[in-house]
Amino acid sequence: MSLALKSDYAKQFLRENDTLGLIPQIEAAHKTIQNKKDDMSAFLGWADLPFNYDKEEFARIKAAAKKIQSDTDVLIVIGIGGSYLGARAAIEFLKGPMYNEISDGFPKVYFSGNNISGSALNDILKVCENKRVSLNIISKSGTTTEPAIAFRIFRKYLVERYGEAEASKRIYCTTDKARGTLKELADQNGWESFVVPDNVGGRYSVLTAVGLLPIAAAGLDIDALMKGASAAAKDYDVLDVEANPCYKYAALRNAFYRKGKSVELFVSYEPRFVMLGEWFKQLFGESEGKDNKGLFPAAVTFSTDLHSMGQFIQDGTRIMFETALTVNSVDNDVTVEYDDNNGDGLNFLAGKTLSYVNHKAFEGTVLAHADGGTPTLNITIDKCDEENLGRLFYFFEKACAISGYVLGVNPFDQPGVEAYKKNMFALLGKPGYEESKAELEKRLNK
Repeated sequence: MSLALKSDYAKQFLRENDTLGLIPQIEAAHKTIQNKKDDMSAFLGWADLPFNYDKEEFARIKAAAKKIQSDTDVLIVIGIGGSYLGARAAIEFLKGPMYNEISDGFPKVYFSGNNISGSALNDILKVCENKRVSLNIISKSGTTTEPAIAFRIFRKYLVERYGEAEASKRIYCTTDKARGTLKELADQNGWESFVVPDNVGGRYSVLTAVGLLPIAAAGLDIDALMKGASAAAKDYDVLDVEANPCYKYAALRNAFYRKGKSVELFVSYEPRFVMLGEWFKQLFGESEGKDNKGLFPAAVTFSTDLHSMGQFIQDGTRIMFETALTVNSVDNDVTVEYDDNNGDGLNFLAGKTLSYVNHKAFEGTVLAHADGGTPTLNITIDKCDEENLGRLFYFFEKACAISGYVLGVNPFDQPGVEAYKKNMFALLGKPGYEESKAELEKRLNK
């Protein structure tokens, strides 16, 4: 298990002083995290989580996962943002985007409550026909609109199909430990409950019960996941920007930002990394986008998006840099065979694996993009397993926290997220929002 950060394809775009000048701010950010770890209001519970997680609850998570595996064909995970992105990213990273079609004896896992689409919800209901179904509802409060709507509908489905008593055995809650609507419902109905820690924000919660229960239910090794994260927590606590790849990454991305590179493209060359890109976008976007500051995080998958976004990246506005994730060893590889007719002209690839061809696509792309004015940082991992993923999750969480402090924002709040909710509630006629409705409708020209 290892992670390396390579900046060879970015050196020509930066001077040595661009990162050296950030070292005092990196050191200050490091000390801030160290000094505030015991402050529950600082939302730094993720920092020592790989060592200090609740071992009793961890054992209950594994037991619940085994029960789900024994009596469930379809597990529906209901949550939005950090309540689902980490788990989905992990399952696809480790099992691939086709995991539900090749679930190898483990429950299929579908994610709902992350949009307000009736057709999407109905599609999942159709999947449930003639299948044994369980729910994992994830919400700190229980009142977030998107998951609350989905839970109301799926809970009704379970009760009508199984009855109240059996339905209660198939509902697993991940919520606040002591308060909130969902916690009250769980206590009233006897649903097994797991805790969203008070000092861990949603986008940093993948290594809590929020992510661990769905990941374990899908048949993945959460012990190995935590082992990788704990190794990362130790390795990335070293106050040496050159020796610590996590801190060096934070320094490099801030250096690019100060040079006018306002967009960071998370680049992957494997379809199984697509949802990791979505998790990355929330982690950095919600953490840094404040006070009219912050890098805009976007994600692309190459070589697919080279045929759509490639033109802009190569020749468009020079506002971005790339952070490419590559893997050294690929499972289930395919070798190109020799064809006597060579009608497609591909015999020059005969005997080569697709992972080899893919890596040459990566090398050709970073050189072309560098020539076009877009630098690339390259993060490499050994292989796609639980330990490497645990390390990767922690690497990005720590880098995001350090980057946010260097940027001068609080990387653990999200005040801007509430604006759309207030408008939506008013337009829908939610009690308490009546005064805003008329003004909003006027602005919409209704």
